Amino acid sequence: MEHHNIEPVYDKDSRILILGSFPSVKSRQAQFFYHHEQNRFWKVLAAVFGDELPQTIEEKKSFLHKYHIALWDVIASCDIKGSSDSSIKNVKVNDLDRIVKHCPIRAIYTNGNLSDKYYHQYFSYDIFCQKLPSTSSANAAYHLDRLISFWQMIKEER
Repeated sequence: MEHHNIEPVYDKDSRILILGSFPSVKSRQAQFFYHHEQNRFWKVLAAVFGDELPQTIEEKKSFLHKYHIALWDVIASCDIKGSSDSSIKNVKVNDLDRIVKHCPIRAIYTNGNLSDKYYHQYFSYDIFCQKLPSTSSANAAYHLDRLISFWQMIKEER
């Protein structure tokens, strides 16, 4: 059983909540979200907001706060082989109330199919929710420009 070891990023001004499924091995080791250099999450967000690509964990946290984005994962613990979403079993979910009940969240965006599946299976907030294509490099059907075009919608919710 693997446990989520990354604290959510949010503050009292967070208006958008982006939810992943469960951190990759690289992210768990670094103790921060989307740490694998092949994951396109940070490139997509930087392009959407027309900002510089954040490099360090502190820069990434500042970026999220600047754009009023909360970031966490749906899954708190699970059985997983490496970083493979398809291997996930025995899911326990995070307490999203920690963010949703304490921040002015206007929209929730799930990063890919698995986060969307578990979000809808375990939660039902009266908040707009939209699944976006996964930024994982495993999602080869979406080149970077195509991802950016889908993810543009998060800018409208700020």
